Order: sequence, then C-alpha cells, then structure tokens
Amino acid sequence: GVPWGSANNRSRTVSPRWSSVNAHVGEFGELDLHLFGEGNHRRLWEMLGAHLIDPTDPTAGVRFAVWAPNARHVGVIGDWNFWSPGADDLSAVGGSGVWVGHAAHARAGQRYKLLVTGGDGEVREKADPMARRAEAPPGQASIIEPPSGFGWADAEWIARRDRGAGRPAAPMRIYEVHLGSWRAGLGYREAADELADYVVRLGFTHVELLPVAEHPFGGSWGYQVSGYYAPTARFGAPDDLRHLVDRLHAVGVGVIVDWVPAHFPRDAWSLAQFDGTALYEHDDPRQGEHPDWGTLVFNYGRHEVRNFLIANALYWIEEFHVDGLRVDAVASMLYLDYSRQAGEWVPNRYGGRENLDAIDFFRRLNAVVLGHHPGALMIAEESTAWPQVTHPVHHGGLGFTHKWNMGWMHDTLGYFANDPIHRRWHHRALSFGLLYAFTERFVLPLSHDEVVHGKASLLGKMAGDDWQRFANLRAMYAWMWALPGAKLLFMGAELAPWEEWNADSSLPWHLLEEPAHRGVGELLAALNRVADDWPAMWDQDDTPSGFQWLDADDAEHSVFAFIRWSTMGEAVVCVANFTPVPRPGYRVGLPRPGSWELLIDTDAAMVGGSGYRGDHDRGDHDVAVESSGWQGQSHSAVVDLPPLGVLWIGCRAG
Repeated sequence: GVPWGSANNRSRTVSPRWSSVNAHVGEFGELDLHLFGEGNHRRLWEMLGAHLIDPTDPTAGVRFAVWAPNARHVGVIGDWNFWSPGADDLSAVGGSGVWVGHAAHARAGQRYKLLVTGGDGEVREKADPMARRAEAPPGQASIIEPPSGFGWADAEWIARRDRGAGRPAAPMRIYEVHLGSWRAGLGYREAADELADYVVRLGFTHVELLPVAEHPFGGSWGYQVSGYYAPTARFGAPDDLRHLVDRLHAVGVGVIVDWVPAHFPRDAWSLAQFDGTALYEHDDPRQGEHPDWGTLVFNYGRHEVRNFLIANALYWIEEFHVDGLRVDAVASMLYLDYSRQAGEWVPNRYGGRENLDAIDFFRRLNAVVLGHHPGALMIAEESTAWPQVTHPVHHGGLGFTHKWNMGWMHDTLGYFANDPIHRRWHHRALSFGLLYAFTERFVLPLSHDEVVHGKASLLGKMAGDDWQRFANLRAMYAWMWALPGAKLLFMGAELAPWEEWNADSSLPWHLLEEPAHRGVGELLAALNRVADDWPAMWDQDDTPSGFQWLDADDAEHSVFAFIRWSTMGEAVVCVANFTPVPRPGYRVGLPRPGSWELLIDTDAAMVGGSGYRGDHDRGDHDVAVESSGWQGQSHSAVVDLPPLGVLWIGCRAG
C-alpha cells in the first residue's frame, strides 16, 4: 500500500519524468524540477508539501514531496500510520534533491511530520516546510490541508486594485493590528465583522496584520516564523483567514501582512539543519546567525531558498488575496555587518559590506510579485539611507513600492518629547524630513515597535502635564496627516492609552468612556474624513509640487506653516503652533483669494481641546482673506493659533 518506497528500499530513486498520479495535483516532472532548481518555480506550494491525490476521492491517499538534497532517507509519520517509522517512506527524484511518495492511508486533516535521516546519520523529526496548515502551538506537527473551497467575493476589488497600478495616488492610511490583542479571544472569523466595521468608522484604508504565518513563540508576535505557508492556527483555519480578508475587501479596506524573509528560529523541528546540513541557512555563522535575535539567516545565494521565499510571497497574495507585504528587517538583510563587530562578518567579493545576494533577492522578489500582481504593495521596513529602495529594478533600484521612513519617526517623536520651552532649539527636527521626502515613496510609521519594551505609549512620550500631553498627541497626529506620504498607526493609538502595548491582553477599550481619550479617536476619524474630501492631502504625496513651505523658520514661536496642493489646484494650508502659548493675530500667507474653510482644529472642544477658537462646524467660511501679501503669497489671513494646536484651512480649486 506504499508504492513509493519501503523500509528496506530507502535509497531507490525515481525518474525525474515522474508526474503525479492524478491531474488534480498538477504535473510534477522535469519542468517543475528544472524551474525549482534554477529558483523560478512560481507555484512551489503546488509542487511540494502534502497534496490529496484526488480531492474528490477521500480514500485516494496523499502525495508528499520535500526538498532535502543531503538526506540519506526521508519518511512520513502521522496519525494514519500511528507515527511509525518506515511505514511511509519517500524516494529521491533523480539528483534533484526532492523526495516524493504516496501514503495510501493518509487523509485530509491528519497530522504528520517528516522523518529525515541526515547525511550525518542523525534522524530528525521535522515539520513540513511547505505545510499549508499546522498544529496550534505548542504542537509542532503539520496538517494535511485539502484544497480550499472558499468562495471569494472580491474579484472586483482585485481587478480594480491591479488596474490602478501606476495611476495617480490614492490615499493610504494603514491601521496596524496584532490580532491576538486587538480584542483578545477573537479568531480570524470572529474578528472579521468587528474589525472591518471599526476600521471603516475610523477611516483607514488598509489593515496591516503583524505576521500571521505559523510561529512557535507567541512573544515574538509572529516575527520568528516556523511555517511560512501555514497561517497560524492560533486564530483558526486557513479559510477563516480568507474570510477575514474577504470581509475587509467587502468594505473597501485593503489587507497587508507583515512578512519575514530575514531570519527564522533555531527550533530543531523546523527549518534549521533541515537535512542534517545548513540547507536554508548559511553554513558560516558569520553569515548564517543573527546576533540580535538568536535566529538563523536565510542563504539568499541558493536558488532553491530564493524560490522558497519568492513563491511564499506569491502564495499569500494569490491564495489569501492579501494586497501587499510589509517586508520586515530589510536593513539586516542588506548589510553583511549588520549588528556585527569587526571580524564577525564576511565581506562581499568586492570587499564591501553590501549583501549582494540579498540585493539580488529583493530585485527578483519585487520584479516577480509586481509582474504577476501590478497593484500589490511591497513595503520595505528599511531604517538606513540605502539609496533607491523604491526605485524600479530596471533603473537600479530595489523595486519596492514603499519604504518606511524611520528617520521621520525618530525625529518627530524626539521633538514632541521635548518640553515646549526648548523646542525652538529643535525646530529643524520637524523640517529636516522634507529635504528628502520625495527621494522615495515613504510611509510615515508610528508602529508597534515604538510602544513596547519600556519605550512608553505615544501619549506617555509627549511632554508636559496631562492636558499638554493630549494636546501634543492630537497636534502630532494632525501634523503627521498633513505631511506627504502614506500613514501608518498602530492599533490603540486612537485610544491614547497611558500604558504601553501589552500583547497578552486586549486594548484598553474602556478608555472610550473618557472624553480626553475618546477625543483623540474622534480627531483621527475627522482627519481621515477631511483627507478623503480634500485630495490635496494625498494626490501628490510623491511629488515636490504637492508641498510648499510658507514658513519653516519661525523657531522663536515653534510655528510651522505650509501648503498642500492637489493636481487640480485645490489647496490646504496647515499651520502648527507647538507651544502651549496661544498666538492670536498670527498672519499666514494664502496663495489666492476665495472661500477658505477651517477644516481641522486640534484644539476644538469636541475633540478634547480647550476650545480656544470656539468650535466651528466644518464648512464655515470663517477665514477672512486679505489682499496683503505674506510669506511669498499674494494674499493672507490673520488667524488665532490655539495652544499646542494645528489648523487645516482649505480652498477649492478655482
């Protein structure tokens, strides 16, 4: 009953012309092996892993295939054979390094592991690297997953996304979510309606999920992955995740997932020393071990490893309909000496510190993903001044669509941590980012990394007494939202918690009962509504013509003023006063006469402010325009600047 080998025939090879028993699982022959060997098999999850021989016949058994080129023997142990070594052995396919076999008694939903005898003679029980489902931790077994029968309803969404590639910018405001602590206890399916409705009410355009691939240690928040093709079972089955994505698409919200190609954990049952050798990782610890995280680094110079990762990127986009990937720890991949001292790293062939294999990997990755899915997002979490991260591959860039602006994040949080009386000496911290704002397509991130490990919550980072902290936070959000670039905010930032994020409990939703905290969320919702109504706030995010300073030099008063322009000539003026001293009668330049509306006042009583200017309904034409030129503009207005407040004033085109 086990046609692909037995305990006494462990070294028998199979012709590379072998193809699957049943067409349901696709052809597996010379072309597959050739593409895999050169690193170009785009649907690797259909070639390797566990597949039902015939999904219409539950008794037909399961085909297993795994890459283990240095193994002496590979078998499968599982629920159906009582975890007995030798019951279901695989056979090597020529010299491809792939082992394959058919377990006649295996069934969908059963657990299994691969029993790998390495070249060193040691027998290791391994989870399947290509498993599409895994046992919930602390379990380590893979699970035979049948083809998904999920009924997607987002075809129009996907088509519109890919048609929009290369067209004028659309607003991108990302709500970053750790699913386990947004509302603790909710799985993919249970969270779908609540999360979708909540994000729509707040006005975000995308949800970014912290890694959802399987991982053994919950405290890593998913950033130490053991099952790259298996959605974590902590929150349900793979089709439950599909339901969550489909539900978000149904309400017009895109889905990004964090993706971790930089490193993987050392767990003996996972990828490490998979066939008794450094198969996925570098053999040299100076290249294969990550000094900061105690993890192992992928060998990007190996064709099959590149294939494993690039196919995985496609897998999440094609099988789970995600709209993009935020690629974690890009800087650690680009530099051979990342977090290493002299003598702890190996220079490249030119004697430099650049990881040439990783550079080539990124270019291939982005060319493949965007070639197949032109509307997808490929976002680099890259913290250095590496050039051309978001420039096209054919122009010498890495090919990402966006890059996190970590410098902006550092400068901005540093500025708002300063007591306002000292901010005049740090004025350039807020204007500096505009010097390079258009060199890349940036995301301005205030992410989970900034509110953990003793860094304090965003509210806790703000200077001053309690009133000033809330005012500073509201002002910082309005300042951030007015700047060019996509926006990212970690969940809970709209609640303005005093405590930093705790991944082991739910967000402090009770804070919504307190006006000061609730007002912060109401301000964020208002910022998003206004930004939707006023394309000047986003349609030229990537071009200098969409931004114009009015005054970047008023350090004495800690006041900034600038204009955001739309492609159609619409203008929004942002004026920020970052001291607790009101500035009555402050003159601001305006580029033309017309009806100028007060759009945002972060000090309005309705969002928890002092109401210094009095509350005005949006749409009130309460800005009196004068023909007196100011700040290089033909007209001006005298406005009362609230303490620690930001105003947006808009005028429609024409």
